[in-house]
Amino acid sequence: MSEELLTENKARLKKVESILVSQPKPSDDKSPYVALAEKYNLKIDFRPFIQIDPVDIKEFRKQKIDILGHTAVIFTSRNAVDHFFRLATESKVEIPSDMKYFCISEQTANYLQKYIVIRKRKIFTGERTAGDLIEILKKHKNEKFIFPCSNIRKDDIPSFLEEGGYTYSEAIIYKTVASDLSDLDDVKYDIIAFFSPSGINSLLVNFPDFKQEDTRIAAFGPTTAKAVHDADLILDIEAPLPNAPSMTGAIELYIKAVKKA
Repeated sequence: MSEELLTENKARLKKVESILVSQPKPSDDKSPYVALAEKYNLKIDFRPFIQIDPVDIKEFRKQKIDILGHTAVIFTSRNAVDHFFRLATESKVEIPSDMKYFCISEQTANYLQKYIVIRKRKIFTGERTAGDLIEILKKHKNEKFIFPCSNIRKDDIPSFLEEGGYTYSEAIIYKTVASDLSDLDDVKYDIIAFFSPSGINSLLVNFPDFKQEDTRIAAFGPTTAKAVHDADLILDIEAPLPNAPSMTGAIELYIKAVKKA
C-alpha cells in the first residue's frame, strides 16, 4: 500500500475478517489466498463478477472477417485463443501452418499448444504487457493482423495498429458481461477485491444502490483503480506495488497496517 493512501484512509484501517475475491476459486490448494486465510484466520470467498459469453457463428459472420485473409493473429488472453479456434472450427476454416502468432505473454503462448503444435509454428511473445507486445509488432509491419477480442477491451493495441497504418481486422469473438450476483445482496464483506473495470461495472449493475460504508475495496491495476474512483467509491487497497506485486501481498500489507494503527 502506498503511504499516501494509508494516511489518507487512516480512519478506514479496520480489522479484516472476511474477503470476497471477484474471481473463480483457485483449483490449487497452494493458492496464496489459502496461505493468507490460514495466517490471519480469514474467511475468503470467491465469486466471479463477470462471465464470458461466446459470440456465435452467425453473429461472427456479420462482421465479414475472413480469417484466411490474414497472416498473423494477436492474442492477449487465453479466452481469445479458445474462442478464435472455436469459431475457426465452426466456420470450417483450417488455420494454415504458416500463420504467425503474437502473444502478450509466455503463458498465453504456451496455451496455444491446446490447439496447435507449438514447435512447428512462428510464435512471438511479449513479456507481460501490451507495451511489450507493441515493441514486437513494430518489427512486423508487413503482416495482415487479426485481433480477436472481447466487446470490452483496452485501446492500446488497436490504437497502435490504427495510428501506425497497419493492415488489421478487429474481431469480436466473445463478450464480457456482468454475472448474476443477486444472491449476494445481503452479504457483507470487509474487503472486496477487484481485478478489472468490468468487475466494478458488474457490482454497480447488480447493486445500483450499493453503499460502500465500511467495506474496503481492493483494486488490481491502474484501470481498475480508475474505475473505482469513477464510480465514486473509496479505494483502500492498491496492487501491484513494488513491495506488493500481488493482490494477496497488498491485502497483507493492509492487514499489517491495521495492526499497527
